[in-house]
Amino acid sequence: MDRLIVAIATGLYSGMAPKAPGTWGSLFALLPWFFCRNLPLPAYLMLMAALFVVGFLTAGSAEKIFDRPDPGCIVIDEILGIFVTLTLAPDHPLAWLLGFLLFRVFDILKPFPVSWLDTNLHGGIGIMMDDVMAGIYALAGLQLLWLLIGRLV
Repeated sequence: MDRLIVAIATGLYSGMAPKAPGTWGSLFALLPWFFCRNLPLPAYLMLMAALFVVGFLTAGSAEKIFDRPDPGCIVIDEILGIFVTLTLAPDHPLAWLLGFLLFRVFDILKPFPVSWLDTNLHGGIGIMMDDVMAGIYALAGLQLLWLLIGRLV
């Protein structure tokens, strides 16, 4: 069972990459997202809710398996963050790249309340929530930037 938990929490081991596991996990997330992007919105939202629950459970368990608080190799949170970011994303590869970059920026810089969530919530909920909030920031940023790009081009 531990192997299954670790496989899920690490994004099928994409988080085990030696450098920048969050970036690798976010890149990995683009693959399942690509195949889910055209789901009807209610199904997409239910998928994200299920991903949150699975992430909460596996991230908290994996944290215990690794015996470290919020180890970098746990990237199920980045996977959900990408799904949040790319909710209703324009059907254009440039938008997807921009969403990926915005998510990574907000995930790394951790503007308030992302930083507060990262510092004050612990266990599976803490691992997941800061990336959900970073994803919300990136979602808003992507929608605004795409609106501006559309007006300029």
